[in-house]
Amino acid sequence: MLTATYTLVSLSVEQASIRVSLLAFQKYMHAQLGQQMQHQNQVTLAQWQYAADWLNRLYQSGYWRKVELYLIPAIRQATPHADGLIAELNHLQHAALESVNLVQQSAGLAVDTSQQQIEAQIDTLCASIDAFCLTLLARLEKEERELFALARKVIVGEAWFSIAYQFLAHDARAEEDRRSKAQVLPFVAPKPVLPEVGTGSACRARA
Repeated sequence: MLTATYTLVSLSVEQASIRVSLLAFQKYMHAQLGQQMQHQNQVTLAQWQYAADWLNRLYQSGYWRKVELYLIPAIRQATPHADGLIAELNHLQHAALESVNLVQQSAGLAVDTSQQQIEAQIDTLCASIDAFCLTLLARLEKEERELFALARKVIVGEAWFSIAYQFLAHDARAEEDRRSKAQVLPFVAPKPVLPEVGTGSACRARA
């Protein structure tokens, strides 16, 4: 039982790190786009590409999480009754990918300088970022509430020791990546960070 507790605590720490990165990215982009609208009145190609790049990084990092690599395979091996829950999680992941694709496609379009089109572009980018973050946050919550509970029920004995060993090896590789500066997460906002406009979301400051 102690091994199971260690494993789930390790997963919770990883989940918290991902949640912080998603919220930090969302907050940073809100502030940047709000400032851009106020001072330059346009969205630059560099901003589209920056958003598209980080959305893709955050999305791809989901496949290298301990939940995906070790816990879900262990649950599949332990029970045939997890397919429905896993399908729901995959559906959320696919919904997040749609937001990534929308931003990537928009980044390749010519930037229209008309006021109406600029506002539409900012609204599209804000909505895509929000949809992406909210979808992945919903997946994290569903994993913590349902997947972890299922794991406690169906994974037993030596299987927990095997998962814990895999976690230790995973953490060792992650530490090596950090030393070589190859890590993707966490998201760290570039400096200097422009202040947020008003008290609410910068993307909604114009509403």
